[in-house]
Amino acid sequence: MAFISSGYNPAKPMEDRITDIGPRYYEEFYPPVIKKNKGKWLYHEILEPGIVVHVAESGDELYTIRCGGCRLMSVSHIREIMELADKYSDGYVRWTTRNNVEFMTDSKDKCMALKDDLVNRKQPGGCYKFPIGGTGASITNIVHTQGWIHCHTPATDASGTVMCTMDALFDQWENMKLPAKLRVSMACCLNMCGAVLCSDIAILGYHRKPPLVDHECKATISEFISTHYRVIWALLMHARAAASVRISAESPYGTC
Repeated sequence: MAFISSGYNPAKPMEDRITDIGPRYYEEFYPPVIKKNKGKWLYHEILEPGIVVHVAESGDELYTIRCGGCRLMSVSHIREIMELADKYSDGYVRWTTRNNVEFMTDSKDKCMALKDDLVNRKQPGGCYKFPIGGTGASITNIVHTQGWIHCHTPATDASGTVMCTMDALFDQWENMKLPAKLRVSMACCLNMCGAVLCSDIAILGYHRKPPLVDHECKATISEFISTHYRVIWALLMHARAAASVRISAESPYGTC
């Protein structure tokens, strides 16, 4: 009906066809140097941890600085990233699938100026706001699932676990001394929406027992019922796969 109401002509199906439904075409967001040299890159080189240069057939160079980001960012932090992009990289910035933030410049001078600025930006506690690193044979950023901040099914929280883990491994972020790239991921429950099975090291929280039902308040809690049975489903799947979890015969859910 949408096509008919918008003037769809079966005899000419491609006439006035709407093709811009959804995200805009990604090439519109390329920095000019990438758009100009797409498919014509000769090589790339890691100048130092977190800084990479790509050289094109035309002789153009693209300098990229990678900074560690986080899955859940404040509005003020994102605005600060935008200000840095406007100042040093003509407004261009990108996020990687592992929550890294990358600024791209077309000259080494801009890159080094940006590096100096990033290094000097600190949190009130003294840690880096934008730690540079994560390239080559190092640990890249840790990805994690939602955790207690929003999701209703986690067996454990995510953000705190990831922060503690990365604090212990931060030296491996700033250098490239590992045998190869190391990827660590964290999932709060067996649903594993963070796909931790695809990483080198997985941190996984799992429910050992079915959650108890509080009949007095369950009717007043949003999403409680659907969440409850999603947890039970995860337990059942785990029990079938590993044959290591058995639900008590007294449980209303029976025995696995």
